[in-house]
Amino acid sequence: MGDTSADPPARSRAGRNLPAAIGSGVVLGIVVIVSLAFLPWLFVVVVIATMLVAVHEVVTVFAGVGVRVARTPAYAATVLIPAVAYVWGPVALIAVTGIAILSALIWRMRRGYEGYVRDITASVFTIAYLPFMAGFLSLTLAADNGPARVVAFILLTISNDIGGYAAGVLFGKHPIAPQISPKKSWEGLAGSFVLQGVVGALCFVYLLDAPWWQGVIVGLVMTVSATAGDFAESAIKRDLGVKDMGSFLPGHGGMMDRFDSLIPNAFVSWALFTLFLGTGTSLY
Repeated sequence: MGDTSADPPARSRAGRNLPAAIGSGVVLGIVVIVSLAFLPWLFVVVVIATMLVAVHEVVTVFAGVGVRVARTPAYAATVLIPAVAYVWGPVALIAVTGIAILSALIWRMRRGYEGYVRDITASVFTIAYLPFMAGFLSLTLAADNGPARVVAFILLTISNDIGGYAAGVLFGKHPIAPQISPKKSWEGLAGSFVLQGVVGALCFVYLLDAPWWQGVIVGLVMTVSATAGDFAESAIKRDLGVKDMGSFLPGHGGMMDRFDSLIPNAFVSWALFTLFLGTGTSLY
């Protein structure tokens, strides 16, 4: 995973302040568990609040390199898209996303044509990558067994990090893409595949009452999408010249630094759960 002997003692070989990272992760976990167990709609509020912080981080980082995201449409989309997806389903998700993108196109015209393409590209990216993807997590929650599906989604994504971290620290010697993320190794990826396959099988059997082999497939595919999310955010940060997207979460950096693998997995898990389990809802 690379030589990090110069890191402060509180940091792990993977470069994190591990106690702070674990503490903030536990707090987040408690909030999520309480909301799913007692008031599922409150989980949507948690998602919206989380995405608002993430969007603010992205807007701020882009502004640091002279790129101006259409903030009002982006923030409005972040509130509306997950909410309407939960209440009214996929059609509402697509419709509100389209309206948000059109609104961004119009909103940015107030500043004239200079830098228009650059700013609109960043605006559409922000809307599509954050609230639109988060909307699929709302669709997952809206299923009759939605809380169980969301728990499976969280466990699978976390197991990707745990498997990759453990195998990477113990055995990591061969970086996958050293120019983008030097600490990500092929050995760590193998660890993610193994743990994700096991956790996927257990989740499908005990949480979702489905065949184990479907859970293995979901786990393996989500390993790929989670790893892609990690690399995508690393590439974004390197391109923009920042170490972290923010400092909201102790030990993790910003919200985007913690949820880089959760974001693409929100869509991938919804698609795979729907394929194997059906929509599981009569709301739409």
